[in-house]
Amino acid sequence: MLDPKLIRDNIEDVATALLKKGFELDAASISALEQERRSTQQEAERLQQESNTRAKNIGKAKAAGEDIAPLLQEVNDLKAAKQKAEEQLTNVQSRLENMLNGIPNIPDAEVPEGKDEEDNVELRQWGTPRVFDFEVKDHVDLGADIGGLDFDTASKLTSSRFAVMRGDIARLHRALAQFMLNTHIDEHGYTEINTPFIVNKESLYGTGQLPKFEEDLFKLTDDRELYLIPTAEVPVTNVLRNQIVQDAGELPIKYACHTPCFRSEAGSHGRDTRGMIRQHQFEKVELVQFVKPSESDATLEALTGHAEAILQALELPYRTVVLCGGDLGFSAARTLDIEVWIPSQEKYREISSCSNFRDFQARRMKARFRNSDTGKPELLHTVNGSGLAVGRTLVALLENHQQADGTVSIPAVLHPYMGGKTSIG
Repeated sequence: MLDPKLIRDNIEDVATALLKKGFELDAASISALEQERRSTQQEAERLQQESNTRAKNIGKAKAAGEDIAPLLQEVNDLKAAKQKAEEQLTNVQSRLENMLNGIPNIPDAEVPEGKDEEDNVELRQWGTPRVFDFEVKDHVDLGADIGGLDFDTASKLTSSRFAVMRGDIARLHRALAQFMLNTHIDEHGYTEINTPFIVNKESLYGTGQLPKFEEDLFKLTDDRELYLIPTAEVPVTNVLRNQIVQDAGELPIKYACHTPCFRSEAGSHGRDTRGMIRQHQFEKVELVQFVKPSESDATLEALTGHAEAILQALELPYRTVVLCGGDLGFSAARTLDIEVWIPSQEKYREISSCSNFRDFQARRMKARFRNSDTGKPELLHTVNGSGLAVGRTLVALLENHQQADGTVSIPAVLHPYMGGKTSIG
């Protein structure tokens, strides 16, 4: 969440900055609630002081042999009034907190203006989309011909937007995840972490999914308030919730985590219903870094480069774009999307979203480090991104490396993970 003091002291500037995200801040309502909170708190404090004064007077009157009944009544009346003021204060604070929780992060100044993904700005491209001398198949048909990608059985087992993988395609999917993890750990310096796939609401609040985006989540149908993770970002980032990193020399803390991800895809009906582009369950290797505030800009560039390195090793053409304000996520201050070329669609599709959240998530989680210069705790900055989405990488690999005879060539870096196989099909 944003710093409440920043909102109180600069509410008009905050409102103006948030317009880039298409968010209209209700400054008047926030200011009115803040004024009500201050006046109610002052009244509660005044009543407490009055009650303390009357209590002292009771002792004096009793010592002087005076009738203390009127004073006792005054104290009781003051206590009742104070309790009512405190209840009102709790109500006002709850309303104000709910309103503040719904305010997104402020986009960085250099985030481009725009309404949606059409207004994102390309930063760079790598590789050249292949020109095929035969009719290109999409990954669904390729998978069916190879015999390892089965959506009908998955639908029978569960419902639509799930997949069953067998044989070489299942092995290739696993190989991709292993290759990503090994690269990020051995070459990019991340520590592997294995976390639960189910989290509590406090974790989802910490990273910004709750309370605003509950409809996008799969919730367990019992009274424990537990959810399937939409991304490993949630459990991994919350590892430092309510903690202070005492030795700033430990920063940056860099985690790589491979998990399934579960998304209800609310509001996406009719979009990408064919194949593996948009599923309710998919796998990702997530990269999360906790850094000093002064290092988060450079960290975002480095982390994006780590994700790009996977695509380069797999010989998959891609481009990197900076998201415009209207396409920027709730918690992000700046996001770089990596989009891989999908031949059957003749377009680039998102395969990784890398974001700098600055202290937005850390403030919600109370995740801090002790500044070695001041000795005081300060909020961390969090940066994360997919490195990569495994299913979409499989889609891109199948389509970009397909051959005229229906086989799929395997990039050299994956040969050891595939038992030496250089192609499948």
